[in-house]
Amino acid sequence: MSGYRFLLDTNIIISLFDGNTYIADRLNESSEIYTSTIVIGELYVGIYRVSNKAKHLKKLKAFLELCTLLDIDEATAEYYGQCKAQLYKKGKPIPSNDVWIAATALQHGLTLVSNDKHFTELNSLNVVSW
Repeated sequence: MSGYRFLLDTNIIISLFDGNTYIADRLNESSEIYTSTIVIGELYVGIYRVSNKAKHLKKLKAFLELCTLLDIDEATAEYYGQCKAQLYKKGKPIPSNDVWIAATALQHGLTLVSNDKHFTELNSLNVVSW
């Protein structure tokens, strides 16, 4: 998988934090790893809902040193609008945070890694499941 550029969804990072060696191996073979500020926000929600926050914050901080964090900007908003309109036309809504994540992947030409099947509703999005 060398040469692939991936944007990781929340469920993939959670699985990685839970010790999923398959995901860790795939990431070791990847040339570039990205995630979105939306994903990090979702992870913070989970962290602030559990009792052992310090342990999970430490994992998240270590992970952030290994990947590139992509923020939302006006171009992302345009991709978001295109994605959301496509989903409305299909009658297949997906959670708004996931539309932002998809828009970020599309904007930067990245393959989205997620175990959420609803991402396949976006025709132009390249998605893989680990």
